[in-house]
Amino acid sequence: MDQRSELSEFLRSRRARLKPEDVGLRDHGRHRRVPGLRREELAQLAGVSVAYYTRLEQGNAQNVSVEVLDAIGRALRLNDIEQDHLTHLAKGKAKKKRAAACRPQQVRPALQQLMDSMDHVPAHLIGRRLDILGWNRMAAALLGDMSQLPPQERNLARHVFLDPASRSLYVDWHGKAIDVVSILRLCAGCYPNDPQLTALVGELSVKSEEFRTMWAAHTVAEKGHGVRRLRHPVVGELTLAYETLKLPDEHDLSLVTFHAEPGSASEESLRLLGSWSADQPVRTG
Repeated sequence: MDQRSELSEFLRSRRARLKPEDVGLRDHGRHRRVPGLRREELAQLAGVSVAYYTRLEQGNAQNVSVEVLDAIGRALRLNDIEQDHLTHLAKGKAKKKRAAACRPQQVRPALQQLMDSMDHVPAHLIGRRLDILGWNRMAAALLGDMSQLPPQERNLARHVFLDPASRSLYVDWHGKAIDVVSILRLCAGCYPNDPQLTALVGELSVKSEEFRTMWAAHTVAEKGHGVRRLRHPVVGELTLAYETLKLPDEHDLSLVTFHAEPGSASEESLRLLGSWSADQPVRTG
C-alpha cells in the first residue's frame, strides 16, 4: 500500500468529518462545496501555515515533527488510536516492521492446549491481517469450524464479508463489519509493505461493495472488548461479552474469548452448545 496515499486520504477523511461549529469556528453562512473543515481552517487550528498543512495532506511528510503531528491531531479531534495511526503513516515507523510482516505466525502448542482446556469458553487466536490461527471446540461450534477451510482462507475479514452465514450469525452485522474494517485498516498502517495484507484488501474490495465503502471511510480501531449478539442456528440468540488479550511476547497475536453473564439465558444456551459440540467431529487449530 502506498504510504503517501494512505496519509493523504486519512487526513482528508478526518477533516471532512468536522464542522466549523465542532471546533469553535463560525461558518458565517459561506457556501461550502465539500463537507468538513477547509484546509486553511484546519491549519489555523493546528498553528501551522496553510502551505505546510497542504503538503502534509498531499502525503509529503518529510521531516514533519511529532509536535506538529500532535497539534494536527488535536485540531482534528483524533483519539489516541487515530493519533498513533497518523504518526505511523507520517513518520514511516511501519518500515521497521517490514521483516516481521513476512514471517509466518504460528500457534505455540501450549497456547492451543490452553484454549482446548477452556471447556465452556469459546476462544480463538487472531493474528495480523485478522488471520484465525487457532481455536477451540467451543469457538468452532459458536462461530463456525475453520478446519473446513484452507489455511489461507481462515480469516475474520473474509468470514464477515464473503461468508453469507455471517450475516445471519451476527445480529448487528453492520457494526461487526465496521469493527473488522477498522482493525484491518490499523494493521495496514503498521504493515504497509505486507503483500498478503494488500492482496486481502484487494480481494475484499473486488468482491464486496460494502467493504469498499467502509474501507474508504478510513476508520481505525484496535481489537478490544464489548458485547456481541449472535443468532446461532442450533441454540438461538445469545448475548456474549468478548475480551481481547494481547500476548506480551507476540504483540500481533491476540486471544479472543467469549462468555455469558452468569445465570443468564445466554449462559444456559452456551452450556447447551457445549453439549452439542461434544458430539461433533471438530478439529481445532
